[in-house]
Amino acid sequence: MANIIVTGGAGYIGSHVCKALKAAGHVPVAYDNLSRGYEMLVRWGPLERGDINDQGRLAEVFAHYAPLAVIHLAGFAFVNESVAQPELYRLNNVAGTATLLAAMRAGGVTRIVASSSCSVYASAPTPLNEGSTLAPASPYAQSKVAMEHALAAEPGLKWVALRYFNAAGADPEGDTGEITNAGVRVIPNLFDTALGLRPVFQIMGDDYPTPDGTCVRDYTHVCDIAAAHLSALAYLEQGTEHVFNLGNGQGHSIRAMIKAAEAATGRAIRTETAPRRPGDPASLMADAARAARALPWTPRYPHLADMIAHAWAWHRKIPEVLRLCAPGGT
Repeated sequence: MANIIVTGGAGYIGSHVCKALKAAGHVPVAYDNLSRGYEMLVRWGPLERGDINDQGRLAEVFAHYAPLAVIHLAGFAFVNESVAQPELYRLNNVAGTATLLAAMRAGGVTRIVASSSCSVYASAPTPLNEGSTLAPASPYAQSKVAMEHALAAEPGLKWVALRYFNAAGADPEGDTGEITNAGVRVIPNLFDTALGLRPVFQIMGDDYPTPDGTCVRDYTHVCDIAAAHLSALAYLEQGTEHVFNLGNGQGHSIRAMIKAAEAATGRAIRTETAPRRPGDPASLMADAARAARALPWTPRYPHLADMIAHAWAWHRKIPEVLRLCAPGGT
């Protein structure tokens, strides 16, 4: 049993990671300022409130728990927000990572698994591998590239960066899932539109060079992402590769997502077309062969229907007032 610090542990992916760590016999310590996380999602270990840029608070937490490793998930992750507020993303994602690394260095913690993103790549119609061209189109994507560079430059650090291809779904046992009031996540917005809580679902651009004109993404079940973090922790013992894609190698367009959500909910979803979001690539699909070989990792829930069904079961459990409230509450 080992203590593992999970920055952003009160968030969507963080809560699933904490559950997986607990099931594996570890003690997940959620380090979160609750600006975008929820205390109700911290169920598998202690919550330590603190900001990623507070090196003194990080030092206190490291001294108290003497963690074996850090799983770093405390990154802001909305493309359109990053375009509107690039300094916010520089401060949290880039400076925050630097502060975390300094605290780890001072505390003698030498292992980290960090959350990166498929958005670091140039848009391409074929699956992308870890050697594909990097062309981060948004401040969010640029912050993830900067984070990876910071990890690589840290002397003596054992690190892995996992490049997610669009997390989706929820815990099949219904213990945790996505809560968001940001209004930009596709699946929760589809469900809220199906339930009549939103008047219409906006398709952000229908003139992309894709088969139906809408963006194509590779969706990965959040429980599979959580499992990859545990595999990466074990890999740090002897592995030498640092960057891994997490995806299924299949692309689903926004129009396909609408049909899947209608099938899961049994309800029609009203849509309208809006302009493209700045910084959105047309198509992103993963070649995750490296992760399958080295970690090793393969998705347990590769099918979109399962992801949508698990997400829908969770979504119906969360009261409307909680989905629309500010983060940080119980």
